[in-house]
Amino acid sequence: MSNLVWTSSFARGLNGSMRVPGDKSISHRAVMFASLADGVSRVSGFLEGEDTRATARAFAQMGVRIETPSASERIVHGVGIDGLKAPSMPIDCGNAGTGMRLLAGLLAGQKFDTTLIGDESLSKRPMRRVIEPLARMGAKIDSNEGGLPPLRIHGAASLRGIDYTLPVASAQVKSALLLAGLYAQGETQAHEPHPTRDYTERMLRAFGYPIEFSAGHARLSGGQRLRATDIVVPADFSSAAFFLVAASIVPESELTLLDVGMNPRRTGLLQALRLMGADIRETNAREAGGEAIADLVVRYAPLHGIDVPVTLVPDMIDEFPALFVAAAVARGTTRVSGAAELRVKESDRIAVMARGLRALGARIQETPDGAVIEGGALHAGEADSTGDHRCAMSFCVAGLVAGGAVRVLDCANVATSFPGFFELAGTCGFVLA
Repeated sequence: MSNLVWTSSFARGLNGSMRVPGDKSISHRAVMFASLADGVSRVSGFLEGEDTRATARAFAQMGVRIETPSASERIVHGVGIDGLKAPSMPIDCGNAGTGMRLLAGLLAGQKFDTTLIGDESLSKRPMRRVIEPLARMGAKIDSNEGGLPPLRIHGAASLRGIDYTLPVASAQVKSALLLAGLYAQGETQAHEPHPTRDYTERMLRAFGYPIEFSAGHARLSGGQRLRATDIVVPADFSSAAFFLVAASIVPESELTLLDVGMNPRRTGLLQALRLMGADIRETNAREAGGEAIADLVVRYAPLHGIDVPVTLVPDMIDEFPALFVAAAVARGTTRVSGAAELRVKESDRIAVMARGLRALGARIQETPDGAVIEGGALHAGEADSTGDHRCAMSFCVAGLVAGGAVRVLDCANVATSFPGFFELAGTCGFVLA
């Protein structure tokens, strides 16, 4: 399966309207909080990806009844904040770093022991940044050397709320703390050096849990309960990102992306592309389940290089592979800094994107926390995604404007975040084989 190879070729304009799959971050959290709520919740627009299904399976293992009446829909019969049961075997998070880190916080407060495992890629991702603050709260979590999975979480720990400042801005670490805080005595506060996504805070509030939050800060007290609610999951901005870049760089393109989640802590790429000269218009702006949503109309526009503002970096950390492609074909030089987090994602995304784009003729110089990218023409070649779903899809976008066919290696993991990418991309003009 891991040797799945796609070939992306020159395209002559991307057109039409489309809806990319549901937001991965919101899908994870919707199942988690619905499982902990009192009553029955319906989740619409759920991402049918391997990562989010792994999270749903985890809660099914812990005694939560989850129905699937149709694709992208879940009916979750909540067991209450203290109703989870011990799983009979380790919980497999697959490729989902979000799933593992959030579950670590949630499971730290349970009365039973749990082991969290993952696939080969997830087993190399650092978990110490979650383990250390949870340990300060009283959690007992063992890991492999270097803070790597599996995570062995010992139940019956008496958690206490803490006031914690994250050394590195991370929505996953913040969320793990807040989830542990649900079970802790007293108040839990999280402060960030830069504001990150606030999906956890917004969704806790949607489920009726008392929480205070503002940009870069969140506070809650343990011992409250969640009320079942219905959640509509917007289209995933990170999945839309590949089409925003593709339609911006392929001449004669005009593409409409429907129902895209516009959480301001998520849309840094939109601002960066506009600074580069992209023509992207927001229409039909509205709100659902506490989240802003809009349709995005993107037309081809000649892009130019920029120094990516460091203030945008936390709000576009998952979209940098797509941005690297835009920068590689833009006029002039693009500089990225302050993005060291990219080196510890599903892969070292700076190294993987630099290596793959260089193989296609791009001029990229890596730096410890980013890259310097000189725009120019791309040619035919082979780019290895090393199993990173976002890098694989980004290289497919690069192939649309390359001077010859681009072979993209190791594409199987695209299904973790964007099932049906190959087919959906073909409907708007991608040339994939």
